[in-house]
Amino acid sequence: MMHRGVHFFSQEGAIPPPAGDGLLGIPGRRAAALSGWGFPVLPGIILDTGIAAELGTASPREAAEIGRTIKAHLDACARIMGKRCEDRENPLLLKIEASSNLAVSQYPSLRNVGLARSGYAGLAGRAGEAFADRALAVLTQGMLALEARIQELEGNERARKRLEALRAALGRYKPGALKPGTDPMDACAGYVPEGFFAGPDEQLMAALRSFSRLLALDDQNDRDTALLIRPLVYGGYGDDSYAGVCFSRNPISGEKRLEGECRRISPEGLEREGGAAAKIPPRYRKTLQRIASTLEHACRDIRRIVFAVEQGRLWIIEQGPVERRSVQADIALLLDLVRQRVIDTATAVKAVEPLRLNEILHPLINPQSAAALPSWKGGIAGAPGAAIGRVCFSTNALLEARKRAQRKGEDCRFILVLTASFAGDVKAIEASAGVLTAEGGYAAHASVVARQYGKVSLVAPALRFQDQAAFLGGLRFAQGDYITLDAPFYGESSVYQGKAELIEPNPVETGLFDFIALCRECLRGFQVRANAETPQDARLALSFGAEGIGLCRTEHMFLGAERINVFRELILAASAEERKKALRKLQRMQRGDFYAILKIMAGKEVAVRLLDAPLHEFLPHNEQEFSGFLAHLEKGAKNKADRAALAARFASLEECNPMLGRRGCRIAVSYPEIYAMQIQAVFEAAYALWDEQVDARPDILIPLVMNASELKLIAYGKKIEGARYAGIVEVEEALREAKRGKSRGPGRLPPYGIGVMIELPAAALGAAELAKYARFFSFGTNDLTQTVLGVSRDDCAAFMPDYTRFDLIDGDPFSTLDPRVKELIALAVERGRLTRPDLVCGLCGEHGANPANIRFCLDAGVDYVSCSPYSVPIALLAAAQAELDRTAGGYQRPVEY
Repeated sequence: MMHRGVHFFSQEGAIPPPAGDGLLGIPGRRAAALSGWGFPVLPGIILDTGIAAELGTASPREAAEIGRTIKAHLDACARIMGKRCEDRENPLLLKIEASSNLAVSQYPSLRNVGLARSGYAGLAGRAGEAFADRALAVLTQGMLALEARIQELEGNERARKRLEALRAALGRYKPGALKPGTDPMDACAGYVPEGFFAGPDEQLMAALRSFSRLLALDDQNDRDTALLIRPLVYGGYGDDSYAGVCFSRNPISGEKRLEGECRRISPEGLEREGGAAAKIPPRYRKTLQRIASTLEHACRDIRRIVFAVEQGRLWIIEQGPVERRSVQADIALLLDLVRQRVIDTATAVKAVEPLRLNEILHPLINPQSAAALPSWKGGIAGAPGAAIGRVCFSTNALLEARKRAQRKGEDCRFILVLTASFAGDVKAIEASAGVLTAEGGYAAHASVVARQYGKVSLVAPALRFQDQAAFLGGLRFAQGDYITLDAPFYGESSVYQGKAELIEPNPVETGLFDFIALCRECLRGFQVRANAETPQDARLALSFGAEGIGLCRTEHMFLGAERINVFRELILAASAEERKKALRKLQRMQRGDFYAILKIMAGKEVAVRLLDAPLHEFLPHNEQEFSGFLAHLEKGAKNKADRAALAARFASLEECNPMLGRRGCRIAVSYPEIYAMQIQAVFEAAYALWDEQVDARPDILIPLVMNASELKLIAYGKKIEGARYAGIVEVEEALREAKRGKSRGPGRLPPYGIGVMIELPAAALGAAELAKYARFFSFGTNDLTQTVLGVSRDDCAAFMPDYTRFDLIDGDPFSTLDPRVKELIALAVERGRLTRPDLVCGLCGEHGANPANIRFCLDAGVDYVSCSPYSVPIALLAAAQAELDRTAGGYQRPVEY
């Protein structure tokens, strides 16, 4: 009668499902999973968790039954393998290992079990004396290590001393160095139990009893570890013998081809000849490819296969998941499985962690190229990726250096290195490869702008400037020196002195576009839009699957080298005529900007946020910018500009707390002509496109509103004391009237939306009133977080580590929405829809790319999120997964063997 706790598996038959998978342990489950499929699987025996630790306490009757069962299964192994344990010419040797239910086993394994006196000469004759001596040494050392663990658990130091003695002996012991007539087994007999080398059956049972004793003594073993016994096959038995590891596909690129290595081991077991898996003889390669494909389908995962060829016979030893593989490889696998109908779309979408997509959206450092470069580690990754370039310490220096490099055909990559960035630095960030700053954090100006333009941003608080050089830890770099920034989404950021090599992403080759298409199939009305204000950003966002533009920040459109000076003319105009002149120039520029973006986004909403930034942000911040503005004013002018008067005017516009000063809609109250110019430009561009039969869909977004009166004024205008304020509606109606009869389009635009930015607690609390005049809400969560918590996003990096150390705040509030901010958003949505049931709500801060925030948005009734173009795929995947979780259907977790 066979003992129910001893299981056998082979290519001829699988183990019947036990009461629970935990009975076999992880290695046991993986090995047993290979059986029954007709693969040339190395057979094996498993003593399950119910008996593995009980061999020493089993009754004589049960012990005999276990022994007979193991013997019967060993006979089956011998029949399949074509050799027996007691064979004097070609002995079958075994390996015993603990099969734990933990991912990492804490127990040793034992190899070459069964190498008794009867088989030693046969092994030496077949594989060489050196091979046999080495096998004996490994077995002896393994037994001693096992005994040492046992004695250690019992508090006995004797075994550890014996282990040291054995290691010393093995260091002196070399094949062929024994004195003539010395028996190798006699040399090792003193280190193993008495009679250990008498016979293979006795040796196996002695080893099993030692293992069982170890499991019984270990307090960490909760009777959840089995024992796995398998024959050993060797890649050193002649020319047609190999040992290797292969993968079902390339674990980096995801290409569907057998990947790995195969090595031929010399008869002595010492010298090895290496070769790629492609060099495996075709008859083995074809079988391995078939096995790999079968395992991928069954496990729905990339598999690692350990195999050996012994004298022309291929054996599959084990298989399991690939621990280190790229998200590109995972996506390639999932797309293949969907095409082959092995899994459904929902399963593929749920299988990838959203933030892992950063790996294929941004460049990566080739680790080998950076290994020898001096480096500094730390800082905050404001915008993930890697960048290489020459250092520039100012915007003007970078722009000039780039022009020179272009003229000379030199390397045009530059890194902007500053204490902090401002509005005037946007053009340099856009032209740079990356930006390194000393101040700020994930939500700081440099980080936000860098994410928008797909650049790398790293904040290093330790960065210092002195004597025309920058210092970071032990690094010193001057203007023009090469540095490399590495800001991975996961892990520690680094700055390298010198040039490393980059691995550039390719969305087509990585399968990203196809995977995005799967994600969009899972969405049920929820949208992901993009923050974009240039045609390049709009195209990129569209290619990544964006359903429109949720935030077009018009202040960024004024930051070009020429435009910012025209805008400065507007701010500093001394008369209405000068102001109108500057406005006309800006209107032409804005009309062209809006035309290009609306055309690219035809058929999709584009939310144009009117000017938001404080006016002082557009003023010169240093002497170089000041001189450049003076030169602009004097170009074509008869008289020189009055430097002192300009400086005084600049000083008068400075504010003590600009983020809560004259910005957003407050600019429109003081300078209505600025918003009027922008609104006119939007509708002129839209009507021009409708004349061309292009479906332009502009929405107007009003920032930093604190009450309904502000919104009503800007949307519908007002007459007071003989003065008149022209609102958005009036500007659009006037333009429509002027075009009546002249338009080749349908006559008027489709209903455009007037929306309001909810960035202040007052706006959130007053949502019911705001919804009377706004068709949509857009939650600007960066400012809302600042005003709710009273924390500056640009300064919090200085004290946030201390708050984290004392657990005073849960995470970064500028990355993950604070509970009180969430409460205000949910409240505003609810109150707004009581007034206007069809109110559309979006979230357009950088929080929109965080998967945790997206789940909240779905639960709170928010209709879309808007984020930087490079974050759109991440947000799409997170939204699709959240939708699937809500419907709770279609997802099957990958099988783990």
